[in-house]
Amino acid sequence: MQTSDDYRVPGFLANGIHTGIKTDGGRDLALIYSARPATAAGVFTTNCFKAAPVLIDQERILSGMAHAVIANSGVANAATGPEGVADALAVSRAASAELGIADETVLVASTGVIGHRLPLRKITGGVKKLVAGLHAGGIPDAEAGIMTTDRFPKIAYRKGGIGTKEVTLCGIAKGAGMIQPNMATMLAFIMTDAAIARDALDRIFRRSIAGSFNAISVDGCMSTNDTAVILANGLAGNPEIKRGSRYLGRFWELLSDLLSELARALVRDGEGATKVIEITVTEAKTHRDAQRIAYAVANSNLVKTAFFGEDPNWGRIISAAGSLGIDLPADRVCLFLEDVPLFAVGKGIGGREEELSGIMKRPEIRMRLALGMGCRSWTVCTSDLTFDYVKINAHYHT
Repeated sequence: MQTSDDYRVPGFLANGIHTGIKTDGGRDLALIYSARPATAAGVFTTNCFKAAPVLIDQERILSGMAHAVIANSGVANAATGPEGVADALAVSRAASAELGIADETVLVASTGVIGHRLPLRKITGGVKKLVAGLHAGGIPDAEAGIMTTDRFPKIAYRKGGIGTKEVTLCGIAKGAGMIQPNMATMLAFIMTDAAIARDALDRIFRRSIAGSFNAISVDGCMSTNDTAVILANGLAGNPEIKRGSRYLGRFWELLSDLLSELARALVRDGEGATKVIEITVTEAKTHRDAQRIAYAVANSNLVKTAFFGEDPNWGRIISAAGSLGIDLPADRVCLFLEDVPLFAVGKGIGGREEELSGIMKRPEIRMRLALGMGCRSWTVCTSDLTFDYVKINAHYHT
């Protein structure tokens, strides 16, 4: 069993406390702090109705540097107008004053119910305790502080060599519903002691997100608050990683692996989910076609409910794939569940029902759709659609 000591990143302190936003006594305010200003990059929701903290972070991240991240759960501070922006700035000022750092180096984030202003008294009143409790083993506490409908914490950790130095990466994430690119995490904060140039960090972070957080879907819905931030404080003392550096590929490998673990955990924790379904579209004519078809299948309610009901209903899958206006060659398309063929030469394939029944009972299932048109491919992870998803979201209101 892992402990808080397993998630330490040199130069980073963290904490999470209860301030009274959550009525169940759970932690609802989190802080991540770097011992020295860190190189920073971020990716945010593309939703037109961006939450107040997203608007602030998008401006502040342009400097390429951040010192801390403060985040609350329970209230999204989205669709709250100019007052919401003022509230988020007040939280930032409270944190920067207590930490003794420049206000513009503090990033802010919120998650929870849309349309409500932050309970400022509770949050700012808790900042002193939050800062006083910062410690090297506090990353799990910070993770608890950003969770909402999550059933379990999502923390990933990696170490690897860059030159003669060992670098450490740790990421926390929250998200169970409203998971669909672009972005697709709700919240994710990555810490590393690697030394890396800002332009290289920004490029590699976006590239890693494209194949992880932007390759998942729970319900096809996009949040107003999605925020993913990475802070690199350089304390590992490795040769600075720059664009074109021979070390860039190694760092990308570590980061992509970490983000993929977090992304898969988001899908596994999809609201009410009982299964993770990996959908790979191959032999597409273009990369875009592969993406569109993969998401059409992943977001089909009929496909998702079939998986919940453990029914290998290939008709629903090919119907979703063929619904986009892409001219698929029906006689060349092949569909596989794990390695079992379901559809080929324009018709279904029977005879392996018992094997398919066993596959459908698994918590993780792989599906492959070969289009017979080209060499492009794309993989998306999604979850099934259950009774509990409806119950959770029917009672999660503004």
